[in-house]
Amino acid sequence: MDNINLDVYIRRVPDFPKKGVLFYDITGILAEPKAFTYCIDRMVALYRDKQIDAVAAIEARGFVFAAPFAARMGIPLILIRKKGKLPGKTLSKKYQLEYAEAEIEIHSDDVPQGKRVLLLDDLIATGGTLKAARELITDAGAEVPEIFGVVGLPFLQYQNVLKDIPIRTLINYHSE
Repeated sequence: MDNINLDVYIRRVPDFPKKGVLFYDITGILAEPKAFTYCIDRMVALYRDKQIDAVAAIEARGFVFAAPFAARMGIPLILIRKKGKLPGKTLSKKYQLEYAEAEIEIHSDDVPQGKRVLLLDDLIATGGTLKAARELITDAGAEVPEIFGVVGLPFLQYQNVLKDIPIRTLINYHSE
């Protein structure tokens, strides 16, 4: 597996989605097959020998990385979506964003009881959504041994919100 500098493919977009925010856009990774394949290959290499029974991904960009990873690992993919997007029996969790409240859901029947579920998103910023997702998975009866993100923004202090759980990323940015 060739080593690829992911920074080359991550665009910085100032003042998006609101003024004062610097958005780290991963769509450049998706537009370059070598970079995207590199990400999936790295994820498989990191978790191939770990006991991971399923992967849960955050809507929507997390799905893009989690689906090929789950297929390559031969494990189920669990979708975590905004409230009202999943049919059937769901569990939900409300949480605070910087400027509003949000709610996410998971199909309760999709969570493997007593099993280990890797929690995945494309980018880890403040950690609020991932904290709520972790609580959803554990409330549903599974364990979350680790969180994975393609990109990490540790300068936003996500490690203070996601306490007591290992967090892995492929690339980190340490300031805006």
